[in-house]
Amino acid sequence: MLQHALRRSAFAAGAALAVTAALVGPVAASADTRDVTSSQTVPGAPDIPVANVKAHLAQLQSIANANGGNRAHGRSGYKASIDYVKGKLDAAGFTTTLQSFSYGGSTGWNLIADWPGGDASHVVMVGAHLDSVSAGPGINDDGSGSAGILETALAVSRAGLKPAKHLRFGWWGAEEYGMVGSQKYLNSLSAADRSKIDGYLNFDMIGSPNPGYFVYDDDAKLDALFRTYFSGLGVATEPETEGDGRSDHAPFKNAGIPVGGLFSGADYIKTSAQAGKWGGTAGVAFDRCYHSSCDTSANIDDTALDRMTDAIAYAVWTLSGESTPPPGGTVFENTADVAIPDAGAAVESPITVTGRTGNAPAALQVAVAVKHSWRGDLVIDLIAPNGTAYRLKNSGNDSAPDVDATYTVNASAVAANGTWKLRVQDVGPQDTGYIDSWKLTF
Repeated sequence: MLQHALRRSAFAAGAALAVTAALVGPVAASADTRDVTSSQTVPGAPDIPVANVKAHLAQLQSIANANGGNRAHGRSGYKASIDYVKGKLDAAGFTTTLQSFSYGGSTGWNLIADWPGGDASHVVMVGAHLDSVSAGPGINDDGSGSAGILETALAVSRAGLKPAKHLRFGWWGAEEYGMVGSQKYLNSLSAADRSKIDGYLNFDMIGSPNPGYFVYDDDAKLDALFRTYFSGLGVATEPETEGDGRSDHAPFKNAGIPVGGLFSGADYIKTSAQAGKWGGTAGVAFDRCYHSSCDTSANIDDTALDRMTDAIAYAVWTLSGESTPPPGGTVFENTADVAIPDAGAAVESPITVTGRTGNAPAALQVAVAVKHSWRGDLVIDLIAPNGTAYRLKNSGNDSAPDVDATYTVNASAVAANGTWKLRVQDVGPQDTGYIDSWKLTF
Protein backbone atom coordinates (compact mmCIF):
# COMPACT_ATOMS: atom_id res chain seq x y z
CA MET A 1 0.00 0.00 0.00
CA LEU A 2 1.15 3.49 -0.85
CA GLN A 3 2.95 5.05 2.08
CA HIS A 4 1.34 8.49 2.43
CA ALA A 5 -2.10 8.59 4.07
CA LEU A 6 -5.36 10.25 3.11
CA ARG A 7 -7.77 10.14 6.02
CA ARG A 8 -11.50 10.39 5.99
CA SER A 9 -14.47 9.31 8.05
CA ALA A 10 -17.47 8.20 6.08
CA PHE A 11 -19.87 5.32 6.50
CA ALA A 12 -21.84 4.10 3.50
CA ALA A 13 -24.76 1.75 4.01
CA GLY A 14 -25.03 -0.42 0.90
CA ALA A 15 -28.14 -2.24 -0.13
CA ALA A 16 -27.89 -5.95 0.63
CA LEU A 17 -27.62 -8.50 -2.13
CA ALA A 18 -29.54 -11.72 -2.25
CA VAL A 19 -26.62 -14.09 -2.11
CA THR A 20 -25.89 -17.73 -1.58
CA ALA A 21 -23.83 -18.70 1.43
CA ALA A 22 -22.45 -21.45 3.62
CA LEU A 23 -20.89 -21.54 7.07
CA VAL A 24 -17.43 -22.01 8.44
CA GLY A 25 -17.87 -23.80 11.78
CA PRO A 26 -17.94 -24.70 14.48
CA VAL A 27 -20.51 -22.43 16.12
CA ALA A 28 -22.55 -23.77 18.99
CA ALA A 29 -26.29 -23.81 18.37
CA SER A 30 -27.28 -26.38 20.98
CA ALA A 31 -25.80 -29.08 23.15
CA ASP A 32 -25.63 -31.31 20.08
CA THR A 33 -24.44 -28.91 17.43
CA ARG A 34 -22.27 -30.21 14.58
CA ASP A 35 -19.72 -28.32 12.58
CA VAL A 36 -20.73 -26.70 9.33
CA THR A 37 -17.46 -27.39 7.63
CA SER A 38 -17.60 -25.80 4.21
CA SER A 39 -16.73 -22.16 3.59
CA GLN A 40 -19.37 -19.66 2.57
CA THR A 41 -19.91 -20.07 -1.15
CA VAL A 42 -22.17 -19.54 -4.04
CA PRO A 43 -22.92 -22.83 -5.84
CA GLY A 44 -19.65 -24.09 -7.26
CA ALA A 45 -17.44 -21.47 -5.59
CA PRO A 46 -14.54 -23.26 -3.94
CA ASP A 47 -13.09 -23.14 -0.46
CA ILE A 48 -9.60 -21.82 -1.27
CA PRO A 49 -7.00 -23.84 0.69
CA VAL A 50 -5.00 -21.37 2.76
CA ALA A 51 -2.02 -23.72 2.49
CA ASN A 52 -1.94 -23.05 -1.25
CA VAL A 53 -1.97 -19.30 -0.68
CA LYS A 54 0.84 -19.60 1.86
CA ALA A 55 2.86 -21.67 -0.60
CA HIS A 56 2.79 -18.71 -2.99
CA LEU A 57 3.87 -16.43 -0.14
CA ALA A 58 6.77 -18.78 0.59
CA GLN A 59 7.85 -18.48 -3.03
CA LEU A 60 7.69 -14.67 -2.86
CA GLN A 61 9.76 -14.78 0.33
CA SER A 62 12.35 -16.99 -1.39
CA ILE A 63 12.46 -14.58 -4.32
CA ALA A 64 13.09 -11.66 -1.98
CA ASN A 65 15.78 -13.61 -0.11
CA ALA A 66 17.58 -14.28 -3.40
CA ASN A 67 17.29 -10.68 -4.59
CA GLY A 68 18.57 -8.35 -1.91
CA GLY A 69 15.68 -8.83 0.54
CA ASN A 70 12.92 -7.11 -1.42
CA ARG A 71 10.69 -7.25 -4.48
CA ALA A 72 10.58 -3.53 -5.21
CA HIS A 73 9.97 -1.73 -8.51
CA GLY A 74 13.09 -1.65 -10.64
CA ARG A 75 14.74 -4.45 -8.69
CA SER A 76 15.41 -8.01 -9.79
CA GLY A 77 13.08 -9.37 -7.12
CA TYR A 78 10.09 -7.70 -8.73
CA LYS A 79 10.74 -9.16 -12.16
CA ALA A 80 11.26 -12.60 -10.60
CA SER A 81 7.90 -12.20 -8.83
CA ILE A 82 6.16 -11.33 -12.10
CA ASP A 83 7.78 -14.32 -13.80
CA TYR A 84 6.61 -16.66 -11.01
CA VAL A 85 2.98 -15.52 -11.20
CA LYS A 86 2.96 -15.51 -15.01
CA GLY A 87 4.31 -19.06 -15.13
CA LYS A 88 1.51 -20.32 -12.89
CA LEU A 89 -1.17 -18.60 -14.96
CA ASP A 90 0.23 -19.68 -18.32
CA ALA A 91 0.22 -23.30 -17.16
CA ALA A 92 -3.38 -22.92 -15.98
CA GLY A 93 -4.68 -21.80 -19.36
CA PHE A 94 -4.92 -18.03 -18.89
CA THR A 95 -4.00 -15.61 -21.65
CA THR A 96 -1.34 -13.41 -20.08
CA THR A 97 0.04 -10.06 -21.14
CA LEU A 98 3.06 -8.23 -19.75
CA GLN A 99 2.65 -4.47 -19.92
CA SER A 100 5.91 -2.57 -19.45
CA PHE A 101 6.30 1.02 -18.32
CA SER A 102 9.05 3.29 -17.11
CA TYR A 103 9.17 5.06 -13.77
CA GLY A 104 12.07 6.63 -11.92
CA GLY A 105 14.50 5.52 -14.59
CA SER A 106 13.54 1.84 -14.17
CA THR A 107 11.31 -0.52 -16.11
CA GLY A 108 8.21 -1.83 -14.39
CA TRP A 109 5.61 -4.38 -15.42
CA ASN A 110 1.94 -5.07 -15.01
CA LEU A 111 0.70 -8.60 -15.56
CA ILE A 112 -2.80 -9.01 -17.02
CA ALA A 113 -4.41 -12.46 -17.12
CA ASP A 114 -7.64 -13.14 -19.01
CA TRP A 115 -9.69 -16.28 -18.52
CA PRO A 116 -11.07 -17.47 -21.88
CA GLY A 117 -14.78 -17.00 -22.45
CA GLY A 118 -17.48 -14.85 -20.95
CA ASP A 119 -19.06 -11.74 -22.37
CA ALA A 120 -16.15 -9.43 -23.25
CA SER A 121 -18.46 -6.44 -23.07
CA HIS A 122 -18.97 -7.14 -19.36
CA VAL A 123 -15.67 -7.61 -17.53
CA VAL A 124 -15.18 -8.45 -13.85
CA MET A 125 -11.64 -7.48 -12.89
CA VAL A 126 -9.66 -8.43 -9.78
CA GLY A 127 -6.28 -6.96 -8.87
CA ALA A 128 -3.46 -6.55 -6.36
CA HIS A 129 -0.05 -4.90 -6.44
CA LEU A 130 2.93 -7.21 -6.60
CA ASP A 131 5.73 -4.81 -5.71
CA SER A 132 7.15 -4.33 -2.21
CA VAL A 133 8.92 -1.36 -0.71
CA SER A 134 12.70 -1.53 -0.85
CA ALA A 135 12.91 -2.01 2.93
CA GLY A 136 11.61 -5.55 2.95
CA PRO A 137 10.04 -8.51 1.12
CA GLY A 138 6.46 -7.20 1.33
CA ILE A 139 4.76 -10.48 2.19
CA ASN A 140 1.65 -8.95 3.73
CA ASP A 141 1.94 -5.72 1.69
CA ASP A 142 1.05 -6.96 -0.80
CA GLY A 143 2.18 -10.50 -1.28
CA SER A 144 -0.98 -11.51 0.57
CA GLY A 145 -3.37 -9.93 -1.93
CA SER A 146 -1.26 -11.06 -4.87
CA ALA A 147 -1.17 -14.65 -3.63
CA GLY A 148 -4.87 -14.60 -2.77
CA ILE A 149 -5.96 -13.57 -6.24
CA LEU A 150 -3.43 -15.91 -7.85
CA GLU A 151 -4.85 -18.92 -6.02
CA THR A 152 -8.38 -17.78 -6.86
CA ALA A 153 -7.40 -17.59 -10.53
CA LEU A 154 -5.94 -21.09 -10.34
CA ALA A 155 -9.20 -22.26 -8.73
CA VAL A 156 -11.06 -20.82 -11.72
CA SER A 157 -8.89 -23.00 -13.95
CA ARG A 158 -9.29 -26.12 -11.81
CA ALA A 159 -13.07 -25.69 -11.88
CA GLY A 160 -13.14 -25.12 -15.63
CA LEU A 161 -15.33 -22.13 -14.86
CA LYS A 162 -17.62 -20.92 -17.65
CA PRO A 163 -18.63 -17.48 -16.42
CA ALA A 164 -21.29 -15.37 -18.06
CA LYS A 165 -19.04 -12.32 -17.74
CA HIS A 166 -15.41 -12.14 -18.77
CA LEU A 167 -12.87 -12.59 -15.96
CA ARG A 168 -9.64 -10.60 -15.82
CA PHE A 169 -6.92 -10.52 -13.15
CA GLY A 170 -4.20 -7.90 -12.76
CA TRP A 171 -0.92 -7.69 -10.81
CA TRP A 172 0.32 -4.12 -10.63
CA GLY A 173 3.81 -2.70 -10.56
CA ALA A 174 5.10 0.41 -8.75
CA GLU A 175 2.05 0.82 -6.52
CA GLU A 176 4.36 1.94 -3.73
CA TYR A 177 5.27 4.98 -5.85
CA GLY A 178 1.67 6.10 -6.23
CA MET A 179 -0.36 3.51 -8.18
CA VAL A 180 1.90 3.97 -11.20
CA GLY A 181 1.25 0.60 -12.82
CA SER A 182 -2.52 0.54 -12.43
CA GLN A 183 -2.77 4.10 -13.71
CA LYS A 184 -0.63 3.09 -16.69
CA TYR A 185 -3.08 0.27 -17.40
CA LEU A 186 -6.12 2.56 -17.22
CA ASN A 187 -4.42 5.10 -19.47
CA SER A 188 -3.78 2.37 -22.06
CA LEU A 189 -7.49 1.58 -22.38
CA SER A 190 -9.83 3.40 -24.69
CA ALA A 191 -12.96 4.94 -23.21
CA ALA A 192 -14.93 2.10 -24.80
CA ASP A 193 -12.74 -0.55 -23.17
CA ARG A 194 -12.95 1.14 -19.76
CA SER A 195 -16.74 1.13 -20.04
CA LYS A 196 -16.70 -2.65 -20.45
CA ILE A 197 -15.32 -3.15 -16.92
CA ASP A 198 -18.41 -3.68 -14.78
CA GLY A 199 -16.41 -3.62 -11.56
CA TYR A 200 -12.89 -3.77 -10.15
CA LEU A 201 -12.02 -5.52 -6.87
CA ASN A 202 -8.76 -4.63 -5.10
CA PHE A 203 -6.99 -6.69 -2.44
CA ASP A 204 -4.12 -4.87 -0.75
CA MET A 205 -3.05 -6.48 2.56
CA ILE A 206 -5.40 -9.31 3.54
CA GLY A 207 -3.30 -11.21 6.09
CA SER A 208 -2.29 -8.62 8.69
CA PRO A 209 -0.98 -10.24 11.90
CA ASN A 210 -3.30 -8.23 14.19
CA PRO A 211 -6.12 -8.21 11.66
CA GLY A 212 -9.24 -6.20 11.12
CA TYR A 213 -11.97 -6.89 8.60
CA PHE A 214 -12.43 -3.78 6.49
CA VAL A 215 -14.64 -3.52 3.39
CA TYR A 216 -14.30 -0.84 0.73
CA ASP A 217 -17.50 1.22 0.83
CA ASP A 218 -17.04 3.04 -2.47
CA ASP A 219 -19.81 1.15 -4.28
CA ALA A 220 -23.00 0.09 -2.47
CA LYS A 221 -23.46 -3.16 -4.37
CA LEU A 222 -19.88 -4.38 -3.93
CA ASP A 223 -19.81 -3.19 -0.32
CA ALA A 224 -22.98 -5.17 0.44
CA LEU A 225 -21.60 -8.26 -1.30
CA PHE A 226 -18.66 -8.52 1.08
CA ARG A 227 -20.55 -7.38 4.18
CA THR A 228 -23.16 -10.05 3.57
CA TYR A 229 -20.46 -12.67 3.08
CA PHE A 230 -18.76 -11.92 6.39
CA SER A 231 -22.08 -11.58 8.18
CA GLY A 232 -22.74 -15.19 7.18
CA LEU A 233 -19.50 -16.15 8.93
CA GLY A 234 -20.47 -14.21 12.04
CA VAL A 235 -17.59 -11.78 11.43
CA ALA A 236 -18.28 -8.06 11.86
CA THR A 237 -16.85 -5.64 9.33
CA GLU A 238 -16.09 -1.92 9.21
CA PRO A 239 -15.83 0.50 6.29
CA GLU A 240 -12.26 0.75 5.02
CA THR A 241 -10.86 4.23 5.66
CA GLU A 242 -7.12 3.80 6.27
CA GLY A 243 -6.27 2.98 2.67
CA ASP A 244 -8.83 5.10 0.88
CA GLY A 245 -7.19 6.58 -2.20
CA ARG A 246 -3.90 4.86 -1.36
CA SER A 247 -4.11 1.71 -3.45
CA ASP A 248 -4.82 0.53 -6.99
CA HIS A 249 -8.58 0.88 -6.82
CA ALA A 250 -8.16 4.66 -6.91
CA PRO A 251 -7.36 4.97 -10.65
CA PHE A 252 -10.32 2.71 -11.48
CA LYS A 253 -12.63 4.74 -9.26
CA ASN A 254 -11.40 7.96 -10.82
CA ALA A 255 -12.19 6.48 -14.24
CA GLY A 256 -15.80 5.95 -13.18
CA ILE A 257 -15.54 2.18 -12.66
CA PRO A 258 -17.30 0.70 -9.59
CA VAL A 259 -14.71 -0.52 -7.09
CA GLY A 260 -14.72 -2.78 -4.05
CA GLY A 261 -12.28 -4.77 -2.00
CA LEU A 262 -10.99 -5.97 1.35
CA PHE A 263 -8.26 -4.83 3.72
CA SER A 264 -6.96 -6.22 7.02
CA GLY A 265 -5.21 -3.06 8.27
CA ALA A 266 -1.77 -1.40 8.10
CA ASP A 267 -0.21 1.01 10.60
CA TYR A 268 -3.40 2.35 12.20
CA ILE A 269 -3.86 1.22 15.80
CA LYS A 270 -6.45 -1.39 16.72
CA THR A 271 -8.93 0.00 19.25
CA SER A 272 -10.33 -1.81 22.26
CA ALA A 273 -13.71 -2.05 20.53
CA GLN A 274 -12.09 -3.61 17.45
CA ALA A 275 -10.12 -6.09 19.56
CA GLY A 276 -13.37 -6.98 21.30
CA LYS A 277 -15.04 -8.07 18.09
CA TRP A 278 -12.05 -9.34 16.10
CA GLY A 279 -9.61 -10.54 18.72
CA GLY A 280 -5.98 -9.56 18.62
CA THR A 281 -4.30 -6.83 20.64
CA ALA A 282 -5.71 -3.38 21.29
CA GLY A 283 -3.27 -0.47 21.23
CA VAL A 284 -1.09 -2.18 18.61
CA ALA A 285 -0.98 -1.60 14.86
CA PHE A 286 -2.84 -3.99 12.62
CA ASP A 287 0.53 -4.64 10.99
CA ARG A 288 3.53 -3.61 13.08
CA CYS A 289 5.82 -4.62 10.20
CA TYR A 290 4.13 -2.40 7.64
CA HIS A 291 6.76 -1.21 5.13
CA SER A 292 9.52 -2.78 7.22
CA SER A 293 12.09 -5.54 6.89
CA CYS A 294 10.02 -7.76 9.20
CA ASP A 295 7.16 -7.99 6.68
CA THR A 296 8.14 -11.59 6.02
CA SER A 297 6.25 -14.85 5.71
CA ALA A 298 6.04 -14.85 9.52
CA ASN A 299 4.03 -11.62 9.37
CA ILE A 300 0.72 -13.27 8.40
CA ASP A 301 -2.44 -14.23 10.27
CA ASP A 302 -3.62 -17.48 8.72
CA THR A 303 -7.26 -17.08 9.74
CA ALA A 304 -7.61 -13.65 8.17
CA LEU A 305 -5.78 -14.79 5.05
CA ASP A 306 -8.05 -17.82 4.76
CA ARG A 307 -11.30 -15.91 5.27
CA MET A 308 -10.39 -13.13 2.91
CA THR A 309 -9.19 -15.41 0.14
CA ASP A 310 -12.40 -17.41 0.38
CA ALA A 311 -14.25 -14.09 0.12
CA ILE A 312 -12.34 -13.29 -3.08
CA ALA A 313 -13.48 -16.57 -4.63
CA TYR A 314 -17.04 -15.95 -3.46
CA ALA A 315 -17.03 -12.54 -5.13
CA VAL A 316 -15.51 -13.82 -8.36
CA TRP A 317 -18.04 -16.62 -8.69
CA THR A 318 -20.93 -14.32 -7.75
CA LEU A 319 -20.08 -11.35 -9.94
CA SER A 320 -19.00 -13.34 -12.97
CA GLY A 321 -22.37 -15.10 -13.10
CA GLU A 322 -21.38 -18.75 -13.17
CA SER A 323 -23.32 -20.21 -16.07
CA THR A 324 -22.48 -23.89 -15.61
CA PRO A 325 -25.69 -25.65 -14.50
CA PRO A 326 -25.43 -26.86 -10.90
CA PRO A 327 -25.43 -30.62 -10.34
CA GLY A 328 -28.88 -32.15 -10.29
CA GLY A 329 -30.37 -33.42 -7.06
CA THR A 330 -33.57 -34.30 -5.25
CA VAL A 331 -35.32 -31.26 -3.80
CA PHE A 332 -37.69 -31.20 -0.81
CA GLU A 333 -39.41 -27.87 -0.14
CA ASN A 334 -41.80 -26.22 2.32
CA THR A 335 -43.47 -23.04 1.03
CA ALA A 336 -45.86 -22.48 3.93
CA ASP A 337 -45.43 -19.12 5.67
CA VAL A 338 -44.51 -19.21 9.36
CA ALA A 339 -44.71 -16.00 11.38
CA ILE A 340 -41.61 -15.13 13.45
CA PRO A 341 -42.49 -13.57 16.85
CA ASP A 342 -40.76 -10.28 17.63
CA ALA A 343 -38.07 -10.94 20.27
CA GLY A 344 -39.85 -14.19 21.01
CA ALA A 345 -39.53 -17.93 20.98
CA ALA A 346 -38.03 -19.82 18.05
CA VAL A 347 -40.39 -21.15 15.40
CA GLU A 348 -39.90 -24.17 13.18
CA SER A 349 -40.85 -25.19 9.66
CA PRO A 350 -40.66 -28.93 8.86
CA ILE A 351 -39.71 -30.88 5.76
CA THR A 352 -40.15 -34.66 5.68
CA VAL A 353 -37.57 -36.45 3.55
CA THR A 354 -38.41 -39.89 2.21
CA GLY A 355 -37.06 -42.29 -0.37
CA ARG A 356 -33.39 -41.59 0.31
CA THR A 357 -30.81 -44.29 1.00
CA GLY A 358 -28.27 -43.98 3.77
CA ASN A 359 -27.06 -40.73 5.26
CA ALA A 360 -27.43 -37.17 4.08
CA PRO A 361 -24.64 -35.77 1.88
CA ALA A 362 -21.53 -33.97 3.05
CA ALA A 363 -22.70 -30.98 0.99
CA LEU A 364 -26.39 -30.75 1.84
CA GLN A 365 -27.81 -27.57 0.30
CA VAL A 366 -30.20 -25.60 2.52
CA ALA A 367 -31.91 -22.73 0.68
CA VAL A 368 -33.61 -20.24 3.01
CA ALA A 369 -36.00 -17.38 2.17
CA VAL A 370 -37.04 -15.31 5.19
CA LYS A 371 -38.85 -12.00 4.88
CA HIS A 372 -37.82 -9.81 7.79
CA SER A 373 -37.37 -6.13 8.56
CA TRP A 374 -33.98 -6.56 10.35
CA ARG A 375 -32.12 -9.77 9.56
CA GLY A 376 -29.33 -8.92 11.97
CA ASP A 377 -31.60 -10.10 14.80
CA LEU A 378 -32.22 -13.52 13.26
CA VAL A 379 -30.64 -16.78 14.40
CA ILE A 380 -31.25 -19.67 12.00
CA ASP A 381 -30.55 -23.38 12.56
CA LEU A 382 -31.15 -26.55 10.59
CA ILE A 383 -32.38 -29.36 12.85
CA ALA A 384 -31.75 -32.89 11.61
CA PRO A 385 -34.17 -35.78 12.25
CA ASN A 386 -32.02 -37.03 15.13
CA GLY A 387 -31.95 -33.59 16.79
CA THR A 388 -28.51 -32.52 15.58
CA ALA A 389 -28.46 -28.73 15.10
CA TYR A 390 -26.47 -26.98 12.40
CA ARG A 391 -26.04 -23.23 12.89
CA LEU A 392 -26.71 -21.51 9.57
CA LYS A 393 -26.78 -17.89 10.68
CA ASN A 394 -25.91 -16.01 13.84
CA SER A 395 -27.37 -12.68 14.85
CA GLY A 396 -25.03 -9.77 14.20
CA ASN A 397 -24.54 -6.19 13.15
CA ASP A 398 -26.43 -6.44 9.88
CA SER A 399 -29.18 -3.89 9.39
CA ALA A 400 -30.39 -5.12 6.01
CA PRO A 401 -33.77 -6.79 5.50
CA ASP A 402 -34.54 -10.40 4.55
CA VAL A 403 -32.46 -13.54 4.30
CA ASP A 404 -32.22 -15.11 0.85
CA ALA A 405 -29.32 -17.53 0.99
CA THR A 406 -28.18 -21.08 0.35
CA TYR A 407 -26.08 -22.73 3.03
CA THR A 408 -23.98 -25.88 2.66
CA VAL A 409 -23.70 -28.20 5.65
CA ASN A 410 -21.90 -31.47 6.23
CA ALA A 411 -24.76 -33.72 7.35
CA SER A 412 -23.07 -36.98 6.41
CA ALA A 413 -23.34 -38.32 9.98
CA VAL A 414 -27.14 -38.14 9.92
CA ALA A 415 -29.69 -40.40 8.21
CA ALA A 416 -31.29 -38.62 5.27
CA ASN A 417 -34.86 -39.81 5.79
CA GLY A 418 -36.99 -38.21 8.48
CA THR A 419 -38.28 -34.79 9.45
CA TRP A 420 -35.84 -31.91 9.10
CA LYS A 421 -36.71 -28.53 10.57
CA LEU A 422 -35.69 -24.96 9.92
CA ARG A 423 -35.60 -23.17 13.27
CA VAL A 424 -35.66 -19.36 13.27
CA GLN A 425 -35.61 -16.98 16.23
CA ASP A 426 -35.80 -13.19 16.37
CA VAL A 427 -33.60 -12.20 19.33
CA GLY A 428 -34.19 -8.43 19.15
CA PRO A 429 -37.18 -6.10 19.51
CA GLN A 430 -39.13 -4.01 16.99
CA ASP A 431 -38.99 -6.42 14.03
CA THR A 432 -41.55 -8.16 11.86
CA GLY A 433 -41.12 -11.12 9.58
CA TYR A 434 -41.90 -14.67 8.56
CA ILE A 435 -40.36 -17.78 7.02
CA ASP A 436 -41.38 -17.54 3.37
CA SER A 437 -39.99 -20.87 2.17
CA TRP A 438 -37.03 -23.20 2.45
CA LYS A 439 -35.76 -26.32 0.72
CA LEU A 440 -33.24 -29.12 0.99
CA THR A 441 -31.31 -30.37 -2.05
CA PHE A 442 -29.72 -33.81 -1.77
